[in-house]
Amino acid sequence: MNRNEIANLIYNQLDKNKETLTAQFLKSKEAIGYFFIDDLLPKDLALEIHNKFPSLEKTVKRKSLREYKFTAYQMNTYDSLLEEITYAFQDKKVIQLISEICDLEEIYGDENLYAGGLSLMKKHNFLNPHLDNSHDKDRDRWRILNLLYYVTPNWQLENGGNLEIWPNGLKEPQTIIESKFNRLVVMTTHQKSWHSVSKVKKDATRCCVSNYYFSNKPLLASDNFRVTTFRGRPSEKVKDLFLRVDNGLRSNLRKIFKNGVRENPHQYKK
Repeated sequence: MNRNEIANLIYNQLDKNKETLTAQFLKSKEAIGYFFIDDLLPKDLALEIHNKFPSLEKTVKRKSLREYKFTAYQMNTYDSLLEEITYAFQDKKVIQLISEICDLEEIYGDENLYAGGLSLMKKHNFLNPHLDNSHDKDRDRWRILNLLYYVTPNWQLENGGNLEIWPNGLKEPQTIIESKFNRLVVMTTHQKSWHSVSKVKKDATRCCVSNYYFSNKPLLASDNFRVTTFRGRPSEKVKDLFLRVDNGLRSNLRKIFKNGVRENPHQYKK
C-alpha cells in the first residue's frame, strides 16, 4: 500500500473515534495531553509493517547514560512500506484531524523526519526521563506533538519498553502507556512534558514508527528553547547529577552555536 491509502485508513479510524479521543485528550490536557487508539490499521497490514523493520545491524545504535536504543531514519535504504507508513502520518488530512482532536491550530508535519523515523529497542534498552528538543532542525518551528505507532505483535506490559509520562514531575509516580501492538499514542511536547521508556525485559525487539508535528508557536506561553533534556529516574540520584551537568553543557553550547557544533544526523537526507 502507498502512503495515501494508509493515510486514508488512519484518518477513517481516527475520525470514527474522534469524540472519544477528544475527551481523552481534554482530560489530560492541563498536564501532558495525550490520547491513544488501538487497532489503528488492519491487523495484516500492521504485521507486515513490523515484519519489514530492519535488523538491528542495519540501524544506528544510540547508547549513553541518557538512552540505549536503535534508530533508523534514512528511509530509502529500507523496505518501501516503512517510508510509506511513516509519511502516512504526515498526510495533511491526518494532521488536520489530529489538530482538531487536540484543539490546536497551525500544525505542520516534518518532511525531514528530524528525530523521527523508526525506533527499535531490544532487551536492556531504555530511555531516561527527558524533555524533547523544543524545535525543528532549523529552529524555525516549535515541536508540539509526538506520535508513536507500535507494531510489535503480542507485546505485553511486563515486557517493559513501555511509554511513561510524568504529568506531575519526576517526584510523583509516572503514568504507564503500554506499547501495545497496533496502538498509536499522540502526546504533547513542551517544557513540562517529561516522558521516558521503561527498560526492555524481554529478549525481543520492540518496534515503533515515530513522527513529530510542529507549530509556529509553542504550546505553553512560558516555553523557551531547549536541547533534549535528560534526567535520572527518582532512584538514580548519582546518574541524575551527571545528566544535569550534561544538560547544562549542551545547552550552553547551543547558545553559542545556534544549529549545534555539527548538524544533527538524525534526519532523512533525500
